Amino acid sequence: MRCRRSLAVVLLSAVAVLLLGACGTQRVGAGAPTTEAPHWQTFAPFRVTAARLSDGGRALSVDAEVPGKGKTCARGLKAVVTSTSERTVWVQVTFSALTGDPHADCSKTATGTAKVRLPSALGHRELAVDNDTTFTADDADLPDLRLCGDRGCHPAPTGCTPASYDQAVAALDVPNHTSRGEEHCDGKWLVFDVSSRMGPACAEGEAPGCGAGLGDRWFFRAEKPGWVPLARGTHAGCTDVHRIEPAFPAALCADLPALRRSN
Repeated sequence: MRCRRSLAVVLLSAVAVLLLGACGTQRVGAGAPTTEAPHWQTFAPFRVTAARLSDGGRALSVDAEVPGKGKTCARGLKAVVTSTSERTVWVQVTFSALTGDPHADCSKTATGTAKVRLPSALGHRELAVDNDTTFTADDADLPDLRLCGDRGCHPAPTGCTPASYDQAVAALDVPNHTSRGEEHCDGKWLVFDVSSRMGPACAEGEAPGCGAGLGDRWFFRAEKPGWVPLARGTHAGCTDVHRIEPAFPAALCADLPALRRSN
């Protein structure tokens, strides 16, 4: 009787070990934490690559890049109209993926198509997808919409105008709220100074360092995409730009003074 009882204890212990080993269960404080159970979660696609219209401009198809080709990598790709205005139609694209699945290989990408019906024809309004990708039907090869660039869907012509100067500043790697000085422009070449605040966030003059700033002079050449930065510097005259582009007209920069950092 004692032998049978001992054997039963041994068998139950062995089964418990097998079950615990198969489930991967860890006791509290015994080492690695338990693995999170796989579950479906909603994500935005890597990028939206194209958009098309049909049915008089009310049916929209959006191509989006998502992970992998397996059913657990991406499913349920859909597009939803989130808001509209007189100028813009906003659309959000999402998909679902199974997270925590150790067997899924989602390292590759695939392109999927999501469709949505617009409340009214897009017309000349812009289509904003996921707030960072914009399309327009203007000057597009319909039914495909035209993907807008960094300068927007309708950039100002490159020239000696305030709107064109604003886009030149946008092309620079400078902090927000950078101010622009006097421009010297002939339509093909452009130079102006920019000033960026470098002090603490306070009203100018409130404390030492509040008025500190960093000045730079930027030189540009007009190209098809817009004003292209050529050179930057703080020296007087044309020294900084002529080291890189000797063709820059001296008439635009010869009389420029040297820049100093304010503090």
